Amino acid sequence: MKSRTLTLFTAATLFAALAITVQLSAQTSPSKIITFNAPGAGKSAGQGTLGIGILSSGAIVGYYSDAGTVYHGFLRASNGKITTFNAPGAGKVAGAGTVPFGINPSGAIAGYYIDAHTVLHGFLRATDGKITTFNAPNAGKNAGQGTFASNINIAGTIAGYYVDASNVNHGFSRAADGTFTTFDAPGAGRAPGQGTFTDFFSGLNQEGAITGDYIDSKNVYHGYVRAADGTFTTFNVSGSGTNRLEGTEPASINNGGAVTGEYIDTSGVYHGFLRAPDGAITKFNVAGAGKAAGQGTIPSNLNPTDAIAGYYLDASDVYHGFLRAENGSITKFDAPGAGTGGFQGTLPYSNDSVGGIAGYFVDSKGAYHGFLRTP
Repeated sequence: MKSRTLTLFTAATLFAALAITVQLSAQTSPSKIITFNAPGAGKSAGQGTLGIGILSSGAIVGYYSDAGTVYHGFLRASNGKITTFNAPGAGKVAGAGTVPFGINPSGAIAGYYIDAHTVLHGFLRATDGKITTFNAPNAGKNAGQGTFASNINIAGTIAGYYVDASNVNHGFSRAADGTFTTFDAPGAGRAPGQGTFTDFFSGLNQEGAITGDYIDSKNVYHGYVRAADGTFTTFNVSGSGTNRLEGTEPASINNGGAVTGEYIDTSGVYHGFLRAPDGAITKFNVAGAGKAAGQGTIPSNLNPTDAIAGYYLDASDVYHGFLRAENGSITKFDAPGAGTGGFQGTLPYSNDSVGGIAGYFVDSKGAYHGFLRTP
């Protein structure tokens, strides 16, 4: 689906924006990086451990692929202890299994599982380990269709999107009592592969606002923010391409309502942006980011202080991590053991309020490993 991650799938109103392109030199990172693997993780190309969401306590949620390429969830405690789990009904064949993405400050986890028929279903894992499964209304029941749950906030609200029987995408939120609200961004296309998407892990903030993108009838991406009362604001970053698979792709919203993400220009190159709550947009590129199609700067997460974690692809298609501080300074880093070949390297996924960063790296053999970068 999205190019933003190596996960299982990958507007109309333009606000007055401050467009500032920032390219800053790398700083040397004195931080410590801890690498880890979930027990049972496979060691071949396309297998291994992917760290996803981090809490300020240091707990990390993610998933791993075993030697049979079946997916399983894990929770890594701040002391390094890893607990693995599977949602009931998760398939046990290659490409199926359990895929957590969201975790709230209480430790409740949301995600989806893929059954033996490759249909997707949502789940909620409570802090006591009990798992509840669910499906969004009107979610399709054929292969590749179903419910992608990917965020949970402190109130227990879960956000995500679902694919209907016609392969069109729609957003949803699920309240703690199990009540669903489904939604479509204004301007979202209605053909297969089009529609409304919510972002993973930090597409829902503690106030109930949701961000993501929608694909219009011409297959162009546009950003949106859906307020807790259901009000939509759509936006495009200046410089975004207007052709197929170009446009604006938000990645994360923080509790203050700021949004980060990337936009894709007319040459297919990625650039980062930070959108303030008032709609002002700052654009940026990491020094060393490639300038060919599919390369560039790709933010992943925005923490409460507006620090941005993400990665960039260089001119050789190698991934490298970065942290952009609130003042705009950028620190680049690579996890120890990260490969240096094409589509290998370091991919941060989330950063917490105290400077911790979680993510994964791809080694020289194409296997995945989790990492924690501590300040």
